[in-house]
Amino acid sequence: MDAHTAQRANIAPIGIGYYTVPEAARLLKAPARNINRWLGGYRYEERGRTVRVPALWTPELPAYEHHLELSFRDLIELRFVKAFLDAGLWLKTIRTCLDYAREYVADPRPFSTRKFLTDGRTIFLESARQSGEAELLDLKRHQYVIKRIIERSFKDLDIENDAVARWRPLNGKKSIVIDPARVFGQPIAADFGVPTIVLADAVAAEGSIEKAAGVFAVTPRIVRDAVRFERSLAA
Repeated sequence: MDAHTAQRANIAPIGIGYYTVPEAARLLKAPARNINRWLGGYRYEERGRTVRVPALWTPELPAYEHHLELSFRDLIELRFVKAFLDAGLWLKTIRTCLDYAREYVADPRPFSTRKFLTDGRTIFLESARQSGEAELLDLKRHQYVIKRIIERSFKDLDIENDAVARWRPLNGKKSIVIDPARVFGQPIAADFGVPTIVLADAVAAEGSIEKAAGVFAVTPRIVRDAVRFERSLAA
């Protein structure tokens, strides 16, 4: 975090995480512009009239000086939105599913729930049928795609109290965790609490993984994982 982000994070509610749009974009490997459009809404001109497209949902944290600020649950919801878009689903279809899923799951952030893990494919297909959008989907193909995305996405997520509690973003390895209850949800070495960016920067400053590990009293294996994770984000 930079100084401004740290200052804002210090007054954010404890335990729900805190991310600026650039931070969320970095973790999701998505353009910040897309996140601003998905959660801030946007407008465009069509045949001489202005069309306003509303946000997919309102972020859990209030905006600050017109800048969106996101919680951990917002981050995980966005991760699913991006995964479905990358698989070829239309944003309109995802929006319809979100509306239906909020009622079905009884949670304003339904993608990041245990119920979506078990019933996500059904939720998607039922929402498409009820809205009349079923014809937009190749149902046979998309049933498989939706099921695969949900199963793959939940493999590196920990669920507690029926909602996603933590994300293990290094291919599900337990060494690196994003936990909203720790360090405002920044990626950290799970057993030591040191942010991965700090460990990676220490390697660059000290010139070796072993020296960086000694500075923070962590194992070289943990430092290697932190460096690997930070390089994956940079890529």
